[in-house]
Amino acid sequence: MINNDILRRLRFVFDYQNAKMIKIFAKVNHQVSQELLLNMLKKEEEEGYQPCNDKTMCQFLDGLIIEKRGLREGAEIPEPVSQINNNLTFKKLRVALEMREDDIISTLALADFNMSKSELGALFRKPGHKHFKECGDQVLRNFLAGLSVKHRGK
Repeated sequence: MINNDILRRLRFVFDYQNAKMIKIFAKVNHQVSQELLLNMLKKEEEEGYQPCNDKTMCQFLDGLIIEKRGLREGAEIPEPVSQINNNLTFKKLRVALEMREDDIISTLALADFNMSKSELGALFRKPGHKHFKECGDQVLRNFLAGLSVKHRGK
């Protein structure tokens, strides 16, 4: 999925205002101006659109984890990875929202998307594991849609 689309959807799910989004970035010491944020939230065809790179997306997700769960005692702010994929995005959202398998499956069901525990577990395995499965855009999109229904009723 396109990082900008994920950012827009998360903003909608949690009903975050611009200031809140900027504070989430600040939790991982990443300063984002309101102008840059607004440009990242624009659609590709809109004038001023700014792509959200993988490092920036990772920083937002790490900030979201700290926002929702707090920073573990004695832990440092994590270094952002240079490349992020749907699996890592999904994993970071699962951690931020403290979701278990059953929670994720029920959230996916809210978007009329069914998945078994073994299929779900394969998405969270390390790449290279024999049962690892790449998370497709459809799974992540439906998870975000399910979160929208769960948190906003839409």
